[in-house]
Amino acid sequence: MSHYKNISSSMCSVRLRILLTLMCIVTLIPAQQTVLHNVIHRQATNLNGAWRTIIDPYETGYYNYRYEPSSDGYFSDRKPRNSQDLVEYDFDNSPVLNVPGDWNTQRPELLFYEGTIWYRRLFDCERTSGRRYFLYFGAANYHTIVYLNGEKLGEHIGGFTPFNFEVTGKVRTTGNSLVVKVDNKRSRDAVPTVNTDWWNYGGITRDVMLVEVPQTYIDDYSIQLLKGNRNTIGGWIRLSGEKKEQSVSVTIPKAGVTLRGKTNSEGIFAFSTKAKLSLWEPEHPELYEVVIAAETDTVRDDIGFRTIETKGQDILLNGKSIFLRGISIHEEAPFRSGRAFSEEDARTLLQWAKDLGCNYVRLAHYPHNEHMVRLADQMGLMVWSEIPVYWTITWENPATLSNASNQLTELIQRDKNRASIVLWSVANETPVSESRLKFLSTLVSRVKSMDTTRLVTAALERHYSDETTQVIDDPLGKYLDVLGCNEYIGWYEGLPDKARKVTWNIAYDKPLIISEFGGDALYGFHGDSLTRWTEEYQEYLYKEQLALMSRTTQLRGLSPWILMDFRSPRRPLPNIQDYFNRKGLISNRGEKKKAFGILQQYYHTVQNTWKTR
Repeated sequence: MSHYKNISSSMCSVRLRILLTLMCIVTLIPAQQTVLHNVIHRQATNLNGAWRTIIDPYETGYYNYRYEPSSDGYFSDRKPRNSQDLVEYDFDNSPVLNVPGDWNTQRPELLFYEGTIWYRRLFDCERTSGRRYFLYFGAANYHTIVYLNGEKLGEHIGGFTPFNFEVTGKVRTTGNSLVVKVDNKRSRDAVPTVNTDWWNYGGITRDVMLVEVPQTYIDDYSIQLLKGNRNTIGGWIRLSGEKKEQSVSVTIPKAGVTLRGKTNSEGIFAFSTKAKLSLWEPEHPELYEVVIAAETDTVRDDIGFRTIETKGQDILLNGKSIFLRGISIHEEAPFRSGRAFSEEDARTLLQWAKDLGCNYVRLAHYPHNEHMVRLADQMGLMVWSEIPVYWTITWENPATLSNASNQLTELIQRDKNRASIVLWSVANETPVSESRLKFLSTLVSRVKSMDTTRLVTAALERHYSDETTQVIDDPLGKYLDVLGCNEYIGWYEGLPDKARKVTWNIAYDKPLIISEFGGDALYGFHGDSLTRWTEEYQEYLYKEQLALMSRTTQLRGLSPWILMDFRSPRRPLPNIQDYFNRKGLISNRGEKKKAFGILQQYYHTVQNTWKTR
C-alpha cells in the first residue's frame, strides 16, 4: 500500500481505508480453480487400500502397435465376452499395490522401476440427490491419467500436489471401475528434471477420496492477518455452483468474531475485521476454529494467526526478531523404506525435529504431504515450503516454466491458510544465467501475486573471491525477501577445519539462512575424526560448521542437511551408502548419530541467547 502514502489526511477516512484494504484483498483471489480445499473436513469416502495393478513398461495399455493412442486400452477394464474374445490383460487376477504408497518399496523388482503402472479400484457410491461428487488425489508421481468406467476424466502433471475431477454425472451407485495410469519416467524438460539427489518414487503416493459437496459449495477461502497488521484479519470466500449470490458468514468463536455479508455475482465475499488474538508462535502455537458458512454449505478449519516480515537483516515474527533453528527433511518414511504418507510418519519426523530443538523445518525439495504442514501448525514449527525447481531445469522452455508455475500455484492454493508456512521457496542450487533469472523472477512474481503475507526465498549457490571469502551475489537475491545458501565445507570442499578460515561477502542487506550444510556418516561406524563416513567425522564437521555460523553476523537461520538418511540412486557405495544419502542426523532406522547431540546443544544455546536480544 506504499503508493497511497501521500494521500492527504482529509481523504484518509475510515471508509477509504476499508475500501483500499478490500481492494488489496480482492487482487489476491486466484482465478476459479477446481482443486478442492480442506478436504480433510469434507464428507468423503476413502478409496485407499489394495489396488489391482499392471506393470506396463511399453505402455501397451495406452498405445497400439503403431504408437497411436488406443480406443480400447487397459483403461476399459474389459472382460472377454466369450471364450473366443481376445483380451490380453486382467485386473481381477493381477497383483496388488497399496494406496497410498510408492511402488518401488512394495516389491523388490520395482525398486529402480521407472515407467507406467496401471492401478484399478472398484467401488460403490451411495449417491444423494442434489449433491456433487469429486475424485480427489493427494498426489501421484508424475504424469497421471484418470479414467472412470472407461471414460477419461483428465490428466495431471507433477508428483507432489493435489488434483481432482468432478464425477457427479458419471459415478454409478454400484460397480464403478476407477483406473489410473501413473508414469514416473524422468524427462529433461520436466519439474524436477532428470537429475536429482532423491529417489524417484512412483505411484499413487497420497490419499484418494471420493468427496461429496453441495450443488453450490464453498470452493476456496483465505483467512489470515493482513500484512504487517497484528490485529486485523483479512480474507475472502468463494462459492462454486449455480447459486453464487448468497448470504455468508465467518465465525471465530474463541476470538468473538462474527462477520456476515453477501457474495457477489462471481461468488466472492472479501472482508477485513479487527480482532483480539493470541498470535501463533512456536512457543504457543495457538489455533482458532474458524467456521465458514453459506446458505448451502458450511466448512470449518483450524487456523493460526501471525505476521512474518523482514527488516534489514532481521526476520520478524509478530514484530519480534527471531532465529530459525531448523533442519531439512525429505518425505522419507521413518523406520521403513519408501515415501512417507501417513499422519504418523509426519508426526514422527516433526517430533524428531522438536527433540533437536528446532522451531523451523525446511521441507525439501518439493511439496510435502498436507499432514506435515497441518501438524507443523499444531506443533509450533515454522516451515520453508518448496517446489522441485532443482539444479538444471530447462530455463528457456515455456512449457517447463508453465509446469513450475502450476506446481507453485497448487502448493500455495493448498496451504495458504497454514500459519506454520513462513517461506515459499522457488528453487534449489540453480546455476546463474540470464534465462534462469527470468524463469525464477517470474516464479517470485507469481508468489507475490498470490500471497503478500509470507516471505519468498530460494537456496542459492555461492562462490569464492579468494581462497577463504565466500561471496553471495546471485542476481536472484534482489528479488528475494530472505537469502538461502547451501554450502558443504568439510565434505565436498576440503576438511572440516577449512571452516575456521572462511568469511562472508554478502551483496544484499537481507536475512541469511544457511539452508544446507553437512556430511555423511553411517550409523554405528566409528573411527577418528578425520576418517570419512564415521560418526566422529560428521560430529567434527558439525562442530567446525557451527563455529563458522556463530561468526556469521547476518545469519538468521539454519536448516542443515538433513534430519534422516534417505534413498538416492546417486549413492551406490557398498556397505556404506547402499543407495542412501547418509547425511542424516538420524539413520533410516531411527538411530541418532553423534552429531545430533552437537546440533541439539547449539540450538539450546542459541535459543537462550536470542531470548536476551
